[in-house]
Amino acid sequence: MKKLRVKFLLFVYNRTQKLYRTYFKKKKRKWQFNEKQLLEFHKDSLGRKLGEFYQKHGFSMIPKMENHDVHHLITGIGTQFEEEIAMQYLLLGNGKLNAHLLAAIVLGTVILPEYFKMYIRAYRKGQNMKEFHHLNFEELLWQNFENLSDFLRQKESPVFY
Repeated sequence: MKKLRVKFLLFVYNRTQKLYRTYFKKKKRKWQFNEKQLLEFHKDSLGRKLGEFYQKHGFSMIPKMENHDVHHLITGIGTQFEEEIAMQYLLLGNGKLNAHLLAAIVLGTVILPEYFKMYIRAYRKGQNMKEFHHLNFEELLWQNFENLSDFLRQKESPVFY
């Protein structure tokens, strides 16, 4: 039964993805790098980790959606369908809000309600991270992945007097 529900969600996703990129990502341009070029970045960099992510999962970059894949790396949230919905909850907790995100959350919650506890944990995780949903990660591809990830995972920086 779950297979059928996921198949339905994939159908909806495939039908709406291009519309989302067209209407919600109008001003965004595709990244100037491809998967192969990312693998040429320094081994500890965000760019290299992203290239390895694509290679490991057999994914290719979707124009204007590259930041989403970085979100998976930084948050540690996987790419199974229920985890994709959890990612939307995390982004909502992080402050992102648009019609596509809300539609994914509502539809995902209705179709896969058995993962609701995971969704709530993801939402709270997003609340406890520094706001990152608006960052242009293409500009940060040269940065050390661990340092960047650690920085974004801590909501408030310590203050030393």
